Amino acid sequence: MSEQPLLEIHDLHCERGDRELFTGLCMQARAGEIWQISGPNGAGKTTLLRILAGLHGWFEGRVDWRLTPEQPRQDILFIGHTPGLRDELSATENLAWLCALHGQPAPDWRTLLRTVGLEGREQVPLAHLSAGQKRRVALARLWLEGKKVWILDEPFTAIDASGVNQVEQKLHQHARQGGLVLYTSHHRLAGDVSHLRLGEGIAEVVG
Repeated sequence: MSEQPLLEIHDLHCERGDRELFTGLCMQARAGEIWQISGPNGAGKTTLLRILAGLHGWFEGRVDWRLTPEQPRQDILFIGHTPGLRDELSATENLAWLCALHGQPAPDWRTLLRTVGLEGREQVPLAHLSAGQKRRVALARLWLEGKKVWILDEPFTAIDASGVNQVEQKLHQHARQGGLVLYTSHHRLAGDVSHLRLGEGIAEVVG
């Protein structure tokens, strides 16, 4: 595990309307770590992930990433709670578009989609897939190359037990290979996982 933090958060404070989501948040995260962020609905979990991914600018404090100096955000993969995909496009078309958008090489789509349990549905428009199948399309990006940091909002939503197990293994594999994972969920992974809990304006590292 690296001694130098990939991420340092200093005295982070964020409000929504007139309600304080969290204040005084300080933490460090290193390559090789998995962080679970939990808390009740409305505690600010998604907002925190969006801040870390550079998608939410309304906060006080500092977020320091030690990634590629020229384009640090290119080392971050963010997958939100909603799939972020187009229903009129197929799984292959959606993923090809995302690869092109993020400058990633195109893989063997059939092999990739078979890996995530979507064999035979590669060319089916997402409008005709179940919520769990759509989620598998979004999570297929975990099997693509090139992103050191994974920021995942509720990655286990709508997928069955076999899918949960597969994603768990993938997250641990990424950490073992020197990546950093930050994810929101009430689902706790087995093994060595750090835990940040949000709630009632408080953010605390609990393990």
